[in-house]
Amino acid sequence: MALLEGKNILVTGVLTEASIAFHIARLAQEEGANVVLTSFGRTMKITQAIARRLPSAAPVVELDVSDPEHFEALAGRVGEHVDRLDGLVHSIGFAPKGAFDFLGASWEDVAPALNISAFSLKGLAAASLPLMSPGGAVVGLTLDAEFAWPGYDWMGVAKAALESTNRYLARDLGPQGIRCNLVAAGPISTTAANHIPAFKQFEKWGEHAPLGWDISDPTPAAKACAALLSDWFPATTGEIVHVDGGYHATGY
Repeated sequence: MALLEGKNILVTGVLTEASIAFHIARLAQEEGANVVLTSFGRTMKITQAIARRLPSAAPVVELDVSDPEHFEALAGRVGEHVDRLDGLVHSIGFAPKGAFDFLGASWEDVAPALNISAFSLKGLAAASLPLMSPGGAVVGLTLDAEFAWPGYDWMGVAKAALESTNRYLARDLGPQGIRCNLVAAGPISTTAANHIPAFKQFEKWGEHAPLGWDISDPTPAAKACAALLSDWFPATTGEIVHVDGGYHATGY
């Protein structure tokens, strides 16, 4: 039987074929899942077009994580396509340009980074609860927030908040049989990543990773997400799984 046979998975963050979320959705379908995507505003048409490039065209529901009313409507919108959710993927991150100047950033720069990149994990999980069943999984993506990465600045702080949010969700959703885990992926050259001013500094990541690292290949991260969405990690929650070629384990 396929890894995700018969499961219904909600995937956020699909914008282009280079998006990690696109490859998670693709792999989930290949492993037997029914996939629903989210998008909003001007990007809806883009996501709808990209959704047709999946092995099976996936429906797209509207979700702007900065709008509380969208969270209130999410279960109803997803419920038009599936009767339950077995898993959801948080692949959302945003920070204004000013947030990449740590000392110079204003609260107006920092607030949306924290809201969209971290608080939205709680919002997405809570909004999906009416459809989630015991055994379900929440999976998110992070860049290891243990370190102060060059040029990552307040986005790094937002990732630290995301990782903490995951632990609290694991605490509160565990009694309902729902697991919450993150994948700390190495840098991937996506549209979002290329908007990070200092992203080029990550290009030598593979030189320091014991297994090497291909910044153009999102498949290893997507496979880890699929595994965490599956039933093969029934007693794992609050965890951060590193998929970075082993970079995190080295001293340089």
